Amino acid sequence: MAENAIYRVKMRRRREGKTNYRKRLTYLKSGKPRAVVRKTLKYIIVQIVDYHDDGDKILVGVNSSHLKKYGWSGSFKNTPAAYLTGYLAGKLALKNGIEEAVLDIGLQSPVKGSRVFAALKGMVDAGLNVPHSEEVYPSEERIKGEHISEDIAKMFEEVKAKMEV
Repeated sequence: MAENAIYRVKMRRRREGKTNYRKRLTYLKSGKPRAVVRKTLKYIIVQIVDYHDDGDKILVGVNSSHLKKYGWSGSFKNTPAAYLTGYLAGKLALKNGIEEAVLDIGLQSPVKGSRVFAALKGMVDAGLNVPHSEEVYPSEERIKGEHISEDIAKMFEEVKAKMEV
């Protein structure tokens, strides 16, 4: 039997692969709200989250399924849907008086042109101030959905116009 074990069990959310606590601490030290972008198998989720001692508070929460209200009938997990979800979250954040945030992509790999950065571009285009590099954005054709079909590109423009109002 071993004595004086030196192995320390990691925190539960770290063991489950849900939280990188070192990254989270750097986000929290900024003192700004976090723009949290998460991908699921069906949806893109964008939330503006603020830290409180008794738990994080979600100030704005948008799921890509909310795009139905604006006439979106395409997939809820592709690049145009990610952009529109970020755009809607940015508009709602500005209505609630939130002007800046820090992007939090969690444990997702930061790949240039990914859906996470399409959502970031949507938030920035809506007027939210998020520090970033423009190199990571997807191309305009991918954001508008031209790589999928012309119908998606038309629907994209219509939905975005409805969000302007």
